[in-house]
Amino acid sequence: MSDIAENKTEAAADLLYAAWQAGDAIEALPAAIRPATRAEGYAVQALLERRSAAPLAGWKIAATSAAGQAHIGVDGPLAGRLLAERVLPSGASVPLGRNRMRVAEVEFAFRFGCDLPPRAAPYTVEQVMAAVATLHPAIELPDSRYADFVHAGAPQLIADNACAHWFVLGPATAAGWRGLDLARHQVTGDATGQPTVHGSGANVLGDPRVALAWLVNELSGLGVVLRAGQVVTTGTALIPIAIAPGMTVRADLGAIGGATVALT
Repeated sequence: MSDIAENKTEAAADLLYAAWQAGDAIEALPAAIRPATRAEGYAVQALLERRSAAPLAGWKIAATSAAGQAHIGVDGPLAGRLLAERVLPSGASVPLGRNRMRVAEVEFAFRFGCDLPPRAAPYTVEQVMAAVATLHPAIELPDSRYADFVHAGAPQLIADNACAHWFVLGPATAAGWRGLDLARHQVTGDATGQPTVHGSGANVLGDPRVALAWLVNELSGLGVVLRAGQVVTTGTALIPIAIAPGMTVRADLGAIGGATVALT
């Protein structure tokens, strides 16, 4: 990367991180520093790790359903980083603050038991699942630093950490989950005063395991190691739930378990 490109990437990362910390929204990254490709977007996103005092907690996948992709105008999934200070246990309280998306997503999350380094050949679903240690129920509370995130486009959304914000990780399931058909597995979610929303693993790129393999191969193509201990949350399994301060959000993944988060 040239000095000019590096300076542009740094400037974009600084602007997005400052907006994230302040709870502010920007219209878009200035044209002079705006990423034009997915690779440029990931280069901006990678600089977020410097802002975290802890090792990276893991990864998220955005836009794993056709409806989600259509909503934000992208043609495929996006990967984002889970910063450790933004990951909370089930039962935690989260300030909704100036969150503009105001939705909660019920997700399947996987913790890895060994590293998966970059390589030329794509990883198969079976190889990826062999590296997984545990399966968890999870709730994501996404947000964007763009006032009009719907029209920002994939490179800018990737730079914006694929709309990562808060992430709530439930306990590892004690169920024999490797024998479950996660594509057909039924899940529900609700928030105080809201109707229960139903979904399934099929809403996550057809199968959460397929989404997980996509993430591993996306990182491999970027030259990034997916490390043992990191968590990957694979995208919402149901239509996002509208939320507001004072609500409690509940995720129920049946035999896999559940998670809750209180919004203040």
